[in-house]
Amino acid sequence: MPNISISEQARQKARKALEKRGQSAKDFALLHDLSPSTVYAVLSGQSQCRRGEAHRAAVLLGVKDGVIEQ
Repeated sequence: MPNISISEQARQKARKALEKRGQSAKDFALLHDLSPSTVYAVLSGQSQCRRGEAHRAAVLLGVKDGVIEQ
């Protein structure tokens, strides 16, 4: 199975993008109907972002390439 872990560099870039927009992780989460704790877990590297809400958060944050099915 390929290693699909998200790099610290990608997570740092996402945090800086949020800061540049003046948006908190909680604001981002609420805007995209995500749990704030999930967004924090993705940004801190506590989640592997393989499926479900964490996958969706990682794709929306731009730290992972992926597809979000409606």
